Amino acid sequence: MNPSPLNEAAALPASVGLRPHGLTKFIPGADKIVRDYGSLDLVLGRIGSLEVRLATTTREIRKAQRLRFKVFYEEMSASPNGASLISRRDVDAYDAICDHLLVIDYDVKPKAFRPAKPKVVGTYRLLRQDVANRHGGFYTRGEYDIAPLLKAHPHLRFLELGRSCVLEAYRNKRTVELLWHGIWTYVLHHRIDVMMGCASLEGTDPQDLALPLSFLHHYAAAPAEWQARALPERFTAMDILPKEAIDPRAALHALPPLIKGYLRLGATFGTGAVIDRQFGTTDVLVVLPVSAINPRYIDHFGPTANRHAA
Repeated sequence: MNPSPLNEAAALPASVGLRPHGLTKFIPGADKIVRDYGSLDLVLGRIGSLEVRLATTTREIRKAQRLRFKVFYEEMSASPNGASLISRRDVDAYDAICDHLLVIDYDVKPKAFRPAKPKVVGTYRLLRQDVANRHGGFYTRGEYDIAPLLKAHPHLRFLELGRSCVLEAYRNKRTVELLWHGIWTYVLHHRIDVMMGCASLEGTDPQDLALPLSFLHHYAAAPAEWQARALPERFTAMDILPKEAIDPRAALHALPPLIKGYLRLGATFGTGAVIDRQFGTTDVLVVLPVSAINPRYIDHFGPTANRHAA
């Protein structure tokens, strides 16, 4: 998981030297169809002029990459590599195998001498376990040792959420609703059992993040059967403050909206944080079994994801 519309400081770590086996860097060509979702409707929901849908073409994926570049590199403090700087797109090898969730605004004012075009204003990247297994594993394994977690639940279907961001003007309840509605629809269709991924706190000095990190460690640690640790060479302790020194109310206020949203859903967190200096973030591992989701959120979106159905 990564930054989402819930996170006004959206940023995700870059791929930590990982390349799924058999893949080369994703280089889109002509606008061609590159995804087939079978019986799953491409349009997952609508609210007013906003629509949440799955990307099917290289052009749609490029639009998601441009949005990510705008948020991660222009708005936030991430440092682009040469290819990203030239293309003005945030691209890594996982784009070739992930599904891309898009929020599109159709109520766009035309520019001078140009017709109005629908605009991608939000995105989330989704990687199912069966796909990850065919291409070298999950992105998260570059930061956390998730092998024991996956091995402990061999009959469950995992979904990795990541590379999420929303255009600043659209960081509101309506966009949040649509993104989560899209994810929930996707989860139900693919019978996903567990969602996981990295979420980010802005900054790379653990002392500056002592309160929120310590709160997650003491109050929201994943139970043993859902635990995973940061890789030894990347491990940063989260228990900077003792539990008795933590003001939970103040800690919650200090957490990014994304992480607060995951907490409300019922998520818990892995052991140890990971500092990503390229993106200027400190990452934590989020684990959210579908069975642990707060029932009121399931009621809100509908047991069959019918609240904002297209």
